[in-house]
Amino acid sequence: MKLLAGNSNLPLAEAMAAYLHTPLTKAHIRRFNDMEIFVEVLENIRGEDVFFIQSTAYPANDNIMEMLICLDALKRSSARRVTAVIPYYGYARQDRKPGPRTPISAKLVADLVSAAGADRVLTLDLHAGQIQGFFDIPVDHLYATPVLVRDIQEHYQGKDPMIVSPDVGGVVRARNFAKRLETDLAIVDKRREKAGVSEVMNIIGSVEGRDCILVDDIVDSGGTLCNAAEALKKEGARSVSAYITHGVLSGKAVERITASVLDELVITDSIGVRPEVVGARNIRVVTIAPLLAEAIKRISDETSVSSLFD
Repeated sequence: MKLLAGNSNLPLAEAMAAYLHTPLTKAHIRRFNDMEIFVEVLENIRGEDVFFIQSTAYPANDNIMEMLICLDALKRSSARRVTAVIPYYGYARQDRKPGPRTPISAKLVADLVSAAGADRVLTLDLHAGQIQGFFDIPVDHLYATPVLVRDIQEHYQGKDPMIVSPDVGGVVRARNFAKRLETDLAIVDKRREKAGVSEVMNIIGSVEGRDCILVDDIVDSGGTLCNAAEALKKEGARSVSAYITHGVLSGKAVERITASVLDELVITDSIGVRPEVVGARNIRVVTIAPLLAEAIKRISDETSVSSLFD
């Protein structure tokens, strides 16, 4: 087994390599003056089972292109099997046609990954589960839920937290959390006027005096999250925190969350953690390196990956 990492999230790749006691394969991934990407693998990988690790977060287009070129380099180096490990799958929110003459970009990226030479994909908390069907190669779709539930149990020991879905579309995910924690569920009903702007309407469920935990797969601008937290506090919630897998946190999201009534936002390191995130008063990061590394080990050993969902 060989591990190779792109530049998008080296700390996560290094943590996964440490868990597997397997050093990252040496490679040159650099850019020419005109920003074209050049890749050279510096070790022999002929006949090897190679896992390439790359999150396709900001700058998404650069990181996707870097991933495609690395996959091509690995395939042309005669690797026996190449698995694209994508902790955060960019363009996942463009999984359908919201109107006429619009693309399904999540499908396009899937086609590009396959065409570049990937034999398999390992990813985490896709925005829409059906994206697995966009690939014509096997996809191992992991969930961060066990990691986040464990953290909730450690930090809410002796309390009775309430799981809250920030919108109707996230109810299935929130119900899974609530079932694992054996607690109640509430839903934030909101109306989105346009992309990136949300208006909270009302709360379905009684949250008065409860420690509320919002759960979701992506936090981007933070607007929905902050509005939901404010609505919950107005309805009498004792505290409001959020557990979200992918901390995209674009634009002024960190500033917005820091200034909000949100007591704590917990995200994973599926996306490289920026300095302003580390310094934020109410944002905490938990690692999913052991989860991804264990999945890599099981894929390489040809053993079951599904038990990791428990």
